[in-house]
Amino acid sequence: MVARLYTATLFALYQLTLLLGIVLLPVAMVTERLGLRLPIDRAVSGLNEAYDQASA
Repeated sequence: MVARLYTATLFALYQLTLLLGIVLLPVAMVTERLGLRLPIDRAVSGLNEAYDQASA
């Protein structure tokens, strides 16, 4: 039961970070021109790996 809740929570967080990445895409493009970078890609890939490990 706890493992299933953990997997569902990871999946929800993964989906939220994908949505956040899509919403912040214009902001990320502007900040990249200024020399800054938003670490959304690292958050998405980290949650993806955690979800894959939890669901395996």
